Amino acid sequence: MSAVRRHPQPGLTIARWRFSLAVLLLVLLAAALLWHVALLQVVPGEDRGFEFLQSQGNARSVREEIIPAHRGVITDRNGEPLAVSTPVISLWANPAEFSAESPYTGALAKALGLREVDLRKKLQRYAEKEFVYLRRNLAPQDAELILANGWEGVYGRTEYQRFYPAGEVAAHVVGFTDIDELGREGVELAFDQWLVGQPGSKRVLKDRKGRIIKDDGLVRAPVSGRDVQLSIDLRMQYLAYKELKQAVTEHRARSGSLVMLDTRSGEILAMVNQPSYNPNNRSDVKLAALRNRAVTDQIEPGSTMKPLTIMAALETGRYHPHTIIDTNPGWIHLDRKTLVDPINYGVIDLTRVITKSSQVGISKVALDLPHEQIREMFLRLGLGQGTAIGFPGESVGLLPNRQRWSRIERANFAFGYGMSVTPLQLAQAYAVVANRGIKKSVSLVHQSEQPAGQRVVDSKVASQVIDMLKTVLQADGTAKRAQIEAYPAAGKTGTVHRVSNGSYAADSYRAVFAGMAPASDPRVAVVVVIEEPGSGKYFGGDVAAPVFAKVAEGALRLMHVPPAATAEKAALAKAVKPAQRGPLS
Repeated sequence: MSAVRRHPQPGLTIARWRFSLAVLLLVLLAAALLWHVALLQVVPGEDRGFEFLQSQGNARSVREEIIPAHRGVITDRNGEPLAVSTPVISLWANPAEFSAESPYTGALAKALGLREVDLRKKLQRYAEKEFVYLRRNLAPQDAELILANGWEGVYGRTEYQRFYPAGEVAAHVVGFTDIDELGREGVELAFDQWLVGQPGSKRVLKDRKGRIIKDDGLVRAPVSGRDVQLSIDLRMQYLAYKELKQAVTEHRARSGSLVMLDTRSGEILAMVNQPSYNPNNRSDVKLAALRNRAVTDQIEPGSTMKPLTIMAALETGRYHPHTIIDTNPGWIHLDRKTLVDPINYGVIDLTRVITKSSQVGISKVALDLPHEQIREMFLRLGLGQGTAIGFPGESVGLLPNRQRWSRIERANFAFGYGMSVTPLQLAQAYAVVANRGIKKSVSLVHQSEQPAGQRVVDSKVASQVIDMLKTVLQADGTAKRAQIEAYPAAGKTGTVHRVSNGSYAADSYRAVFAGMAPASDPRVAVVVVIEEPGSGKYFGGDVAAPVFAKVAEGALRLMHVPPAATAEKAALAKAVKPAQRGPLS
């Protein structure tokens, strides 16, 4: 029996073909989708959109974090730190994540030490922003305690805060920075571009809560600020600060300044003022206390100018230390103004004019000189011009330059009235005398090498003036309280009537002393200014001179300068030693 041959039904064949085609299309579509995804996310190429998607992904997860750079260190000449930067943490919030309506606002405010209402106002004010500081410069341990609460939208960032180990002792020299570590006063401002560091940055991967989950590489390394080594000796600075503050307090004075220079290098060894302030806590500091009076304040120096006027007279060759000056009858009348000595000194020599600070004697010398000669001497010594130390707000003083000078103007100018200088300028002028006529540039930065100087006064003339200044500290001089037993010194007092309401006040004074030590070979020049002493004593020899003696003596000991007796013994031994050598030597 033959088999029956069956033919496929047309409808069934079409159905199978359609099913296969559908499967094939689905497979091809899936493959196309996979290929497209691979092109976009795996295979690089701008035309495929890889960079676009990658940038979109990075925008949501990759961030660039700032790496702060610390500011350079300020030290004294011996490396003692005067200003350093310490790491702190500043807390901030993203108001979009932690809003004013957050139920944790009260707890956060309490942790920050703020009033809840103030915190809510701040968050509302910055509601459209993504960043607002909550608290700046917290100690790391305090900040970590707050961050440990895990409040979403509250973060911390590492910053640096300036700290001043010497506090108010060096405040007027070092100055301070603001909360962003930018210089605002003193050396911090003058050397800001040198001290400031350059922050770096790094890429980090963050989760949706803003937490760093991975470092993705350094973009730019931070560069720390450069250090500055000042010429100040912190030990001498502290000594000067202590003695000046004690004198201002004891004499109930309004203010005071002291400057001490190294005569050989021109470096500033100490510069202090009263009143001072604590740069680490300036919450209640008065504006007047911020001023570095030794550099910014212009004063009439009074009788401290007399030796410099005498130096101009000695240069003419017509005067010498023993030139006779007739001060009879103890007063001199000039242009409706009478200048009077305390007593009639009679006929005295030029040295005695300095010893007793005779107004009549110096006036007669000044009137005998060409009016420009004294001014030119003052200019050579650095008065009436900046010292070039680069300190912010430095004054240049005033040396009048008139076509015609009246007799009283010439006399006043010769003994320090009708002109103005800063305490620093006055110290520089006396340092020139102490250095036997060689002028060194004043420096607030430590000099590694001895700087070259410029001779502005003949050495013989300068030496004669030093010898004349020695007599001021003798028993019959005006500054015997400035004498230092171990280091016999030299200097000049000044007791100046202060200007009040456009005229010289009869009962308001400025006590000044400018000197050098030891007189035989001066190593330091010191100027002390005490404004408006109110204890009943106001003469420069009573108020300012004792401060000079204590500070100069302490400084010379710190500089290991041998006392006079030791130096004399050493010189004597050196001179005697050859004579003691026998015939066999």
